Amino acid sequence: MSTTVQQEQELVAGTSLSQDAWRRLKRNRIALVSGVVVSAVVLFCSLGPLIAGLFGLSYEIQDIALGAAAPSWAHPFGTDDLGRDVMVRTMHGGRVSLLVAAVATTVSLFVGTTYGAISGFVGGRLDNVMMRFVDLAMSTPYLLLVIVLMAVIPPTSIQIGNLDGSFVMMFAALGLVSWLVLARIVRGQVLSLKELEFVEAARAIGVSPMRILFRHIVPNTLGPVIVYSSLTIPSVMLSEAFLSFLGLGIREPQASWGTLVNDGANAMVVYPWLLIFPGGVMTLTLFCLNFLGDGLRDALDPKGQVD
Repeated sequence: MSTTVQQEQELVAGTSLSQDAWRRLKRNRIALVSGVVVSAVVLFCSLGPLIAGLFGLSYEIQDIALGAAAPSWAHPFGTDDLGRDVMVRTMHGGRVSLLVAAVATTVSLFVGTTYGAISGFVGGRLDNVMMRFVDLAMSTPYLLLVIVLMAVIPPTSIQIGNLDGSFVMMFAALGLVSWLVLARIVRGQVLSLKELEFVEAARAIGVSPMRILFRHIVPNTLGPVIVYSSLTIPSVMLSEAFLSFLGLGIREPQASWGTLVNDGANAMVVYPWLLIFPGGVMTLTLFCLNFLGDGLRDALDPKGQVD
C-alpha cells in the first residue's frame, strides 16, 4: 500500500492531535534515537548502583592503596585518587543530576503554568502586577540568588528526610528561576485562547471561570508547555553542573556530574579518565535531550510543515 493511500485512509478515519504528533515524531529518527539513548542513560543511572552494590561497589567506598587506577575490567571507568570507582560515581552523579532536573522541571510546570494561566486569564491590573514581578525576578542573576541563599541559610542547617542541605538548597535555587519563562509562555497562550468561540460558549452555558481556565484553556496550552519542559531539563542540568563546578552545589561524599567534571578538570593532565567518562556521559545526555526537545517541538507545533 502506497504512503499516499495510507495517509488518505488516516484522514478518512480521523486522527487525534496526539496521534498526529506521534506520527510526525516517528519520522524524526534523530529524535527517536535520542529518546532511546536518554532512556538507556536513565536506566544506567537508576539500576547501575543497585547492580554494582551486589559486587560490593559503592560511590563512597575508598581504596587508598589502589589510588587513581586507569580503566580496567574491574573498574571500566577507572578510579579516582581515593580509589573510588568512577563508573559507580558516574551512575550516582547521574541520579543526582537527573533528580535535580526532574524536580526543578516539575516545579516549573506546576508553578509556571498556574501563575501564567491566572495572569493571562484574569488580565487587567492583576496581570500587570504579576508580570512585573516576573520581570523583576528574571532581571536578578540566579547565581546571586544562590549565593544569598547559601549565606543566609547554610546547607548544614537543613535536613529533610534523607536529603541533606545541599540537595534542598539546589532544589530551592533552581526552582526559584526555572518557572519564570514558562509563566510568560503560558500567559501568551492563554491571552490568545480566552477570546475564542469555545470559551465564549462555555461562558454562555454558565461554566465557572476557574473551570473554564483549567478544564478548557490550560489543556490547549500543553503543546508549547511540553516542548518547553523537554528543553528545560538540559538547561537545569547545565545550571546544576555549573553550580557544583563552583562549589555551590552537591557536597562530598555525594556526587553529581558537575562535581565529577570539576574533579576531572583539576586532574585531567595526569588522570584524563576522570574527566573523559563523566563528561562524556553528561555531554551525550545533554545532546540527546536537546535533539529530543527539537523533535517534540516539531511534532507538537508543526506550523509550516507539510505532511
